[in-house]
Amino acid sequence: MRRPDEAPAGGSLWMEDAAPTAPPLAGDVAADVAVVGAGFTGLSAAVALRAAGHSVVVLEAEHVGFGASGRNAGHLTPVVGKDLPTLAALFRARAPALVALAELAVAHVERTIAEHGIDCAYEPVGNLLAAVHPTQHHVLDGAAKAAAALGLAHEVLEPDAMRARDVPVGFTRGLLMKRGGLLHPGRYVRGLRRIAEAAGARVFERTPVVRLEAGLPAVLVTPAGRVRARAVVLGTNAWTPALGWLRGTIARFHVYLFATAPLDEAQRAALGWRGREGIYTAHEMLESWRLTDDHRIVGGAKTVRYGFGGRALADRPATYAFLERAFRDRFPALRDVPVTHRWGGPIAFALDFLPAVGVGGVHRNVFYSAGYAGHGIALASYAGTMIADLLLGRDGPGRALWGHRKVPMPPEPLRWLVARALVGAFGAMDGRVDRLARATRCAGRGNEP
Repeated sequence: MRRPDEAPAGGSLWMEDAAPTAPPLAGDVAADVAVVGAGFTGLSAAVALRAAGHSVVVLEAEHVGFGASGRNAGHLTPVVGKDLPTLAALFRARAPALVALAELAVAHVERTIAEHGIDCAYEPVGNLLAAVHPTQHHVLDGAAKAAAALGLAHEVLEPDAMRARDVPVGFTRGLLMKRGGLLHPGRYVRGLRRIAEAAGARVFERTPVVRLEAGLPAVLVTPAGRVRARAVVLGTNAWTPALGWLRGTIARFHVYLFATAPLDEAQRAALGWRGREGIYTAHEMLESWRLTDDHRIVGGAKTVRYGFGGRALADRPATYAFLERAFRDRFPALRDVPVTHRWGGPIAFALDFLPAVGVGGVHRNVFYSAGYAGHGIALASYAGTMIADLLLGRDGPGRALWGHRKVPMPPEPLRWLVARALVGAFGAMDGRVDRLARATRCAGRGNEP
């Protein structure tokens, strides 16, 4: 068993067999629309725009799903913004439309999976916002109140109900959000690729965009060719500022996950968790936990890192050691289960935690959707429809986002200082809760914490 302070193992569990299968762009091509990025956003845009009759070229710097689409935890939720109470408080008039959009996005993913037969191990089991100590129970009360006011299907699970549902004992009380569930992100993004290519979109991998000239037509310069297009779609999420767009709107943070070895029958029996709900905790920097179709536990989040100026950050073994300690705390019966995969990657946040959806450029022909704040599967998958509506001049549910004025991010070095201060403060609050939970568990065993 690898010690958690050793170098991280493997990479994303979901992308173990991923490799470029399409050639890089060589030479010049033309299309109605050039899409940059082959993740949920870019591929969904390619599908929607092909359905509208536009020729589409997709440019991916690495391979399909290389970014957050192939690195997330696989929770499909109707969550938008930081959390439901914050959403209700900050966006009183707009909150119902935002929640309706998020629920529509979940339904869109479920319909896409069903209609196209995407084998991504989708389980419509919902997701549970869970407390790890009674000091977090008020967070659940606030979330339940907001969910009721916004019309979200939910159920409050008191401690007895948690035990009756066989939720692991490390979680004391919960709020079950009934819409959505869990999926395999790697298989899902590859399914979107199949749909896009079957519809006639041309995908080029290992084709980074080195320069975007937002003229009319726009020109995208790559190492071995160029694309001329009437419109451009940026499906690059946390990488968007590196292309010179949304620098004052979104910031790039790094998050981290891991996966265990498959649990054997005895370990599964000791664990419980018969309902297989996705779990995310009531911490300020939430933890996420889930089971996979081959009986692993995937967990993580809990901490974020920000590099000055949004620069890329190397993985740190200490970060994975921190996450593994949280895993052993939450699932003490699995103390001997090894961790087999560790991976991280960038996600994007706006200051208001809402995605930035819109159009820019002198000729108003550069479209974007980015900054999903860790809730990207549903909204990034629906981003293609929102972008198609914008490009075609149609009204649609996405107006709840594209009609929203974004709060500008502070410049550096203030941005870096604010990020460090917030991460430090949230980490201190979460650390106190974790110590209380650990002490309570140890006291229940008759031991000292």
